[in-house]
Amino acid sequence: MNESRTAKAGAGTATAAARQQDSDTTAAAGASPGADGQLVEFYRRMVLIRKFELTADQMYKRAKIGGYCHLNLGEEASVVGLMEALRPADYLFTNYRDHGYALMRGMDAGKVMAELFGKTSGVSKGRGGSMHMFDTGVRMLGGYGIVGGQIPPATGAALALTYRGAPGPDAEAVMCQMGDGTTNIGAFHESLNLAAVWSLPIVYVVINNRLGMGTTVEKAAGEPELYKRGASYRIPGVRADGGDVLAVRQAATEALDQAREQRLPALLELMSYRLRGHSVVDPARYRSAADLETAQEADPVPALRARLIAGGALDEDRAAEIETEVDGEVAAAVAFAEAGPDPTPDQLFDYAYATPVANAPTALPGDRMVVLP
Repeated sequence: MNESRTAKAGAGTATAAARQQDSDTTAAAGASPGADGQLVEFYRRMVLIRKFELTADQMYKRAKIGGYCHLNLGEEASVVGLMEALRPADYLFTNYRDHGYALMRGMDAGKVMAELFGKTSGVSKGRGGSMHMFDTGVRMLGGYGIVGGQIPPATGAALALTYRGAPGPDAEAVMCQMGDGTTNIGAFHESLNLAAVWSLPIVYVVINNRLGMGTTVEKAAGEPELYKRGASYRIPGVRADGGDVLAVRQAATEALDQAREQRLPALLELMSYRLRGHSVVDPARYRSAADLETAQEADPVPALRARLIAGGALDEDRAAEIETEVDGEVAAAVAFAEAGPDPTPDQLFDYAYATPVANAPTALPGDRMVVLP
């Protein structure tokens, strides 16, 4: 029986100072040569997510973006660490908080922004919007708007991999990301049970930002230490500090290696904070001032910046250059989105089906239902 185990890095309400110590320990234990330069690159990626999301927030409030819009603000280290652990041949399924994952998986920032704008130049041709980033080229298969909707198809993809090839260090694997609230729905438990029964190469990742929309985990879960929930299915669970990009990468890499080589699924819980409301229209009045202060203190972007400067890997000038470069990249993404074409009415039914379907609807609003001879 595989027992659940925990990495203490993310337990409780870690402050930036505690996170610094945990990061140093992780780097000493598992970082590769040239770790400082790699961390600078990770910092740049985190800044890109941060500035992209802040810009998306502004564009939403200017009515450039419609529908729902959920941001990765505060979860940048988790996103970068997870995507660094994932290989190009692996498959990724996420929930609706997916912009950062799309960027880090390799989607063009302009096309991601265009998708938010509903343009045909977007990654899903404007059909998906914020919650449905999708690109088979980088093997990101959603972006799911329904809570837990990604878990069954991700589990099915892992089953398909067992038919396509044998386990081994070069085998493909699946990563399925979700929020903490998702662990209370039936599809979560059904999928984990099947993953254990069928020995599937999948890693389920729970981003625990401590709030399922507006309810704390402790008030919604009989077992608030969510990594333990795999124990009922003999799936090993790990908790790691979601604000430490190295800790995330290490925990995710180990879980993915286990999935590849042993066909052993895993449950990875990343302790994080959400800096804003559940979506861009949520004022988050349910959060206390103390909770918000704790979240701001744990903000992984300035924490990594301070660490790199203190360690000499980065100076103020280079940090400012990175921010300026990213500002330009995000501005170019907005310009690309603005210039993209809007869908036209005659394209309303395009891409409704992957292949032609007999008697598929084609009538537009105002068309006559019956044409008499």
